[in-house]
Amino acid sequence: MQKSKLWTKDFLAVSLTSFFVFVIFYMLTVTLPLFATEELHASKQSLGLIVTIFLVSGIVFRPLAGKWITTLGQKKVLLIGVFIFLIGSILYMNIHSLSALLLLRVLHGIGFGMSTTATGAIVANVIPEQRKGEGMGYYATFMNLAMVVGPFVGLTLTNTLSHTAVFTVAVVSSVLAVLCSLVLRVPDVQASSATNEIQPAKGLAAFFEYRSLPISVAGLVVAFSYASVISFVSIYAKEMGFTQASSFFFVVYAVCLLASRPFTGKWFDQYGENSVVYPSILSLAIGIFLLSQATTSWVFLLAGALIGLGFGTITSSFQSIAVKKASPYRRGVATATFFVFFDSGMGLGSFLLGILSTAAGYKGMYVFCSIVALLAIAVYLVLHGRKSQKQRIISQNESLGK
Repeated sequence: MQKSKLWTKDFLAVSLTSFFVFVIFYMLTVTLPLFATEELHASKQSLGLIVTIFLVSGIVFRPLAGKWITTLGQKKVLLIGVFIFLIGSILYMNIHSLSALLLLRVLHGIGFGMSTTATGAIVANVIPEQRKGEGMGYYATFMNLAMVVGPFVGLTLTNTLSHTAVFTVAVVSSVLAVLCSLVLRVPDVQASSATNEIQPAKGLAAFFEYRSLPISVAGLVVAFSYASVISFVSIYAKEMGFTQASSFFFVVYAVCLLASRPFTGKWFDQYGENSVVYPSILSLAIGIFLLSQATTSWVFLLAGALIGLGFGTITSSFQSIAVKKASPYRRGVATATFFVFFDSGMGLGSFLLGILSTAAGYKGMYVFCSIVALLAIAVYLVLHGRKSQKQRIISQNESLGK
C-alpha cells in the first residue's frame, strides 16, 4: 500500500516557521546575557531573569493559545504569534536599559508561546496519521537544528561584529517566519459529533488536555534533567578545559540526531512508542553521566552524541504521544499542555540545578541529573508505557484474529 505523502508544502512551511522562531530563541538565549552585561551594565544576579521572564510569559500564554486555536483557528493564532515575535525582534534595536529589556522579553515570550503552540498543533494535523511518529521526528529535527545554528550564529556575530548584527539577524529570521506562516493553507479543524466535543470545553479543560497530562509529566522530568546540559555545559566545559571541544558539542549532538532520524520515526510508527522511548531515555541518562566523568575531549563529545540521540528523539516522541491522545479539534490544547510542562521542567531545572551546582559542583550535578533521567523511565512506564504495551498487544491480537 502506498504511503501518504509527508513532505508537502504545508509540512515544509510549518517546519521552517518553527525553525526560524527557534533560531532566534537560541541565538538570543546565549547572546542577551552578554548584551546586558556589556551594553546595559547589568549585574550577574539579574542575568537569569532574562531567560526566566521569557519562559514564564511563554508558559502563561501557551494554554491561552491552545484555547484560542479551538475558537479563532490555528493559522490565525500562528500569525498573531509570529507578528508579535517580529515586533519584539525589531524592538531589541532600541533597548537602552535592563528594565526595558525585561519588559521586551515578556512581549517576546508571548509571541514565542503563541507561535510555537500553533505550529505544534498545525504540524500534528498536516502529518498523515500512519506516519505521525516519522513526521513529528522530522519536524523536531528543524528545532534541533535551530539549537545548533542559533548559538553558533549569535556568538560568531557577537565576537566578530556587534550585538546590532545579532538583532538584525533576529529581525530577518522573524520576517522569514512570517512569510512561511502566510503561505500555509491549513483548514481549521472543527469539532464534530464524532469527537463528542460539540460543546466547548469549560474551566481548566478549556486550557489543558487531560488525556495528554501523563506524558507531559514524564516530559517535565526529562526536561529537568536536560536543563543541566543546555544551561551549564558551556561553563562546565570551560572549567574542565574543553573550551575548543565545547564549540563542537551541539554539532555532534545534531549530527547524531540527524543520522538517527530516518530510523527512529519509522520504528515509532511500526513497533510502537515504547520501542523508541526506553532506549532514548537510557541514552540521555548515559550521556549525562559521561559528562560527569569526562576527562578528555573525546569523552565530552561522546556524551554530546548520546545526549543528542536521546533527548532529540524523546522530545519528538513525547509530543507525538501528546497529540495522538487528543482529538484533532483539541490538538492545539494538547500541544500547549505538553509544552507548559516541558518548559516548566526546563525553567525549574535551570534554577534548582544552579543552586545544586554551587553546593556539589558540576560533576555532582551531572551525576544527580543522570539519576533523574533514569527516574524518567519509571515515570514513563507508570504513566504511559504499561498502557501503551497493553494496547499494542490487544491490537496485535485483533489483527491475528482477523
